[in-house]
Amino acid sequence: MADHPDLLTSPLHERHVALGAKFAEFGGWSMPLEYSTGVVKEHTAVREAVGIFDVSHLGKATVSGPGAAAYVDATLTNDLARIEPGKAQYTLCCDDETGGIVDDLIVYLQDDEHVLLVPNAANTAEVVRRLAATAPDGVTVTNRHTDYVVLAVQGTRSDEVLSAVGLPAGHGYMSFVEAAFGTADAGVVVCRTGYTGERGYELIAPNEAALELWDALTAAGAEHGMLACGLGARDTLRTEMGYPLHGQDISLDVTPNQGRLGWAVGWKKDAFWGRDVLLAEKEVGPKRVLRGLVATGRGIPRPGMSVSLTPDVLLCEITSGTFSPTLRKGIGLALVPSFVNPEAELGVDVRGRREIFQLVKPPFVDPSVREA
Repeated sequence: MADHPDLLTSPLHERHVALGAKFAEFGGWSMPLEYSTGVVKEHTAVREAVGIFDVSHLGKATVSGPGAAAYVDATLTNDLARIEPGKAQYTLCCDDETGGIVDDLIVYLQDDEHVLLVPNAANTAEVVRRLAATAPDGVTVTNRHTDYVVLAVQGTRSDEVLSAVGLPAGHGYMSFVEAAFGTADAGVVVCRTGYTGERGYELIAPNEAALELWDALTAAGAEHGMLACGLGARDTLRTEMGYPLHGQDISLDVTPNQGRLGWAVGWKKDAFWGRDVLLAEKEVGPKRVLRGLVATGRGIPRPGMSVSLTPDVLLCEITSGTFSPTLRKGIGLALVPSFVNPEAELGVDVRGRREIFQLVKPPFVDPSVREA
């Protein structure tokens, strides 16, 4: 899989090979799934110390020109007026006619004329296409997907690791700072965010700085117990937080109301794609809602497993499911019909056996991502 000619690879690919990584296809990229340490140890390192992820498969796009920020605000769901330059914001790109989620992404507001977008790998081209198609004169939307490396340093010791290599740390949640790094004085964007529920940072740097940045961080992290972590641990960590994954939990067939993402919608804004249909759905209530499920026994849910109210009444399917290394039990997400009691016990068909799961409101574990 790693040498598949049709897949993109990270500038750090050879570093991952040297660490014994197992690779998997993700959004058109060959990326590390896990290293020789294994998913559970990588997951635990993030929860208890610190881990480093190469997430260079994430999309990168720029919107620039007079009125760039105003244009992004008029198209994507969240209210960009809530933040100031130097801040980042989680938002959604929705289809204007159906309200379905084209993608969920992070917006970095640099200033009124410069916005950086970080969409999901598989959706980058479509997000860029939609934004470029309606961009006003003077506003340019550029796909920069393969121009930058993206590293996530996540965990309670992440501040110490960044400080040791001379990068800024300790700034506020969802804020970013650009700093010079390395022999080439590369500009590295350091944002206090992540996809794990732990305190941490995501670093965006030019490809030419990738090797020096990775080597410096891994060397500095050794004394803090830092492990290189793959997409397997990233998935278990985000599932414990109840964070949705596009293509599984949310998609063009799922609206923000259904995906419990109404908090990322600027409902009072005059314009964003999908506004009218989403407001109408919000008023009457969605027919289904993304909910969490926790095993009462030993069952481990997996995507596609059927969920039932009674053995004869099927409701939906598991969208995300895994073994939680923190809770030591099975957890999952599913788009459950709204008529179901949010505290009900439901059955999940785990390899032909009906296992009982408790509906809960995520996150499944206590987050520390916002800690000062």
